[in-house]
Amino acid sequence: MAETIDVLGIGNAIVDTLSPAQDDALVRAGLHKGAMQLVDEARAAELYAAMGPTTIASGGSAANTMAGLASLGARTAFVGKVKDDEAGREFAHDIRKAGVSFDTPFAADGAATARCLIFVTPDGQRTMNTFLGACQALGPQDIDENLAAKAKVLYMEGYLWDPPGAKAAFLEAAKISRAHGRKVALSLSDAFCVDRYRDEFLGLIRDHVVDIVFANESELHSLYQTADFDTALKALQAEKDLLGVVTRSAQGVVVAQGASVVSAPAFPVEEVVDTTGAGDLFAAGFLAGYTRDMSHARSAALGALAAAEIISHYGARPLKDLAQLARDNGLLG
Repeated sequence: MAETIDVLGIGNAIVDTLSPAQDDALVRAGLHKGAMQLVDEARAAELYAAMGPTTIASGGSAANTMAGLASLGARTAFVGKVKDDEAGREFAHDIRKAGVSFDTPFAADGAATARCLIFVTPDGQRTMNTFLGACQALGPQDIDENLAAKAKVLYMEGYLWDPPGAKAAFLEAAKISRAHGRKVALSLSDAFCVDRYRDEFLGLIRDHVVDIVFANESELHSLYQTADFDTALKALQAEKDLLGVVTRSAQGVVVAQGASVVSAPAFPVEEVVDTTGAGDLFAAGFLAGYTRDMSHARSAALGALAAAEIISHYGARPLKDLAQLARDNGLLG
């Protein structure tokens, strides 16, 4: 491994099962459109039985971000727990094939590799139902101190706050990263996740455990408990020394740090097929620029380009060479 790496991601290692669905099917299944909910193995089996034709793809929020970063030419590694089963081996194969270093030991026993059942409606919205499985076995013992110390940016997903062991792993990795003068980034993941852990996420920000926060508009509203975007943005700006990156779907992105606010437009797409992974890939593009010392505006444009590629097809991993796509659009030399 290189003397330094650009980004180390820590997150839930998940295999996605995607299926097209109509809005009324979500109602019949008792699902909240556009949200992520945790399900047990029995509920996962019930929802799987209700699915139509499926597409299987490796996923997991932070893992998707690392795959996107690798496609943009960044040096990346990922820490996440899978079982030594068919799905776990598939996940490991896919993330390594994407160019991401992945050396977390397989779980030899316990729950199966995590799966996420994703219903995609005609407007591209995804409704996610996650069986965490082996993800719950992730713990501080899986954090490689040398690896965490090498990463310019440690990137972690808010979903890690659900399994207690993963939360402990998050805090251990952040401690190492900060001790070596690195940056720590947190993705808020989902508005319902913020609802569950709002006070703890605000504590991470105000105790300076994290330096960078990625959120979409609904997550930011949830964090500051307001329906008004300008009010939420001002609250974000008031967080001392924090870099806040907020995506707003078709309205683009706002990057705020204290009094500085930079906006960038969304990248145009012909058709929105599936929004699964849009925020993950935006973060990949932004961090690819950030770790190259690009301006916030240029980093945001790179993020918008990566997000546009991912929403143009099923699955949360890029199908195109993002570095070439960025060069074609004048964003990388």
